[in-house]
Amino acid sequence: RMAPIRVGILGNGHLGKFLHSELSSLTDEFVVVRVWNRTVNEGEDVLPLEKLDEKHLSDIDLVVEVAHPLLVKKFAPLILQHADLFIGSPTCLADQELLDTVKNLAVEKRRKVLVPAGAFWGGNDIQKMADKGTLKSLQVTMSKHPDSFKLESPLKEINEKAKLEKEKETVLYEGPVRSLCSLAPNNVNTMAGASIAAHNLGFDRVTAKLVADPKLRDWHIVGVVATGPDGFEVETIRKNPAKPGAVTGQLTYFSFLASIREGSFKPVGGLHIC
Repeated sequence: RMAPIRVGILGNGHLGKFLHSELSSLTDEFVVVRVWNRTVNEGEDVLPLEKLDEKHLSDIDLVVEVAHPLLVKKFAPLILQHADLFIGSPTCLADQELLDTVKNLAVEKRRKVLVPAGAFWGGNDIQKMADKGTLKSLQVTMSKHPDSFKLESPLKEINEKAKLEKEKETVLYEGPVRSLCSLAPNNVNTMAGASIAAHNLGFDRVTAKLVADPKLRDWHIVGVVATGPDGFEVETIRKNPAKPGAVTGQLTYFSFLASIREGSFKPVGGLHIC
């Protein structure tokens, strides 16, 4: 029997705590060795970010990041010297230099870099089409209640106006995924995952549409339209239950857990959607 995978979790918010609890219960597969977080409360067995260093990575097989895209940018090169990396905030990979660094280190150090499909339905199928070069276009539309968005300017101001609407939806953004990632780093990880899967199109040619809909009190809706040769088209619509104001839908938590487990079967030395 294989020894359990030794995990370090970067991020101790709702998702980090959920994964800590769930992975700890899978004792044959995983053991959570340590947790790092930006803020550390007394009595919590959590390390500050200053202790995300060589010493504290030496006994870790996999770091699970569920904190913030900026922390991936800061720590990914160090982490990949020592361990595999699960990137829960893949909007950071819209930075082409970081994406290239991560891919090169994965190959050079024989590491797995895992990107969760999250709320992106059909990620493996999209990746297969991209591998063959048959994926012609991909559009991802994400609709949420205005209170569920955490945005940067100028989208923040557009969304504030959308909050005043009772019925009418507001299109906050329509265009390439790359430009959107820095404006909505916490909200569009699904779209970033789509751009990684659709690697023949990438962040510049996968198109994103972000919609604030005041009627969506209990759901996040993700629509995907993929086209291929000779008129081939697939359209999926995923309704993800979400509490009002939640940035992440509830089913995405379990999707992340499934992605981490699936990642243990991926080959070393590459970037994988899972």
